[in-house]
Amino acid sequence: MGRTQMSAAILHSVFREETLGASKHDSDNEKRVLQKRYWALVIGSPRRPKGTISAPLRKVVVDDGKSDRITVFEHNNTILSSQRAITEYRVIKTSTHGNIIVTLVSKSDFGIAYPLMLSDLNAGFTWLELSPLTGRKHQLRVHCAEVLGTPIVGDYKYGWQAHRRLQNLAESDLRKNSNEKVAKENMLPFGLNMDSGSISEKHLRLHLHCREMILPNVSQVLRNPKSFTDDDLSKLKSLEIVASLPSYMQKSWDILNS
Repeated sequence: MGRTQMSAAILHSVFREETLGASKHDSDNEKRVLQKRYWALVIGSPRRPKGTISAPLRKVVVDDGKSDRITVFEHNNTILSSQRAITEYRVIKTSTHGNIIVTLVSKSDFGIAYPLMLSDLNAGFTWLELSPLTGRKHQLRVHCAEVLGTPIVGDYKYGWQAHRRLQNLAESDLRKNSNEKVAKENMLPFGLNMDSGSISEKHLRLHLHCREMILPNVSQVLRNPKSFTDDDLSKLKSLEIVASLPSYMQKSWDILNS
């Protein structure tokens, strides 16, 4: 990313913050240099409209060593084998579209134990804004599925049972024909189609998107690199980068708001 040694050092200081901050228990109230906000469409609805999830994660081996997964780890006596993970969330919008039945995953399904709260099964789908305060592998996916009890749409790894019970929304013939036409127009080489995967289709894509990123304007540092220190990053003016929803998530948004 950085074309010079100085620019690479500055970018490294910005993006390493999530990992370092995760190991500092007193860093929760400090101003964060890098902030990221994600949008996710989940199955069901959290019990509370907003909150902070603090649930450590660890990797476990399943299927007789053939694969692994990340899971919430609640045994405080061996906390050193897990990684601290914190996520802030808030409900953006709830929709009652669709016929959804969500069942809890039992401990025997994967041979591991983890807490899973029952969400509001009558809520249909919910759009969430997720702000990770730490940067752990699959953190948002696991926190949504195992702590909130609301798996992300298209996340078959951590929400398989919920997706088995999920009935896709039916489309009218007119909308279906229109979508097929648009799909052909947006077809990419090698048969790729970035429009496919919405809640109206059989094969769902992961509905998780980095909607906004706030980071320091490092160009100010590059003008005077000799005086740069890590502490200077928090004093810089911020750049706010907003990315629109990918087409398949926008399609799901439009369907749920119709």
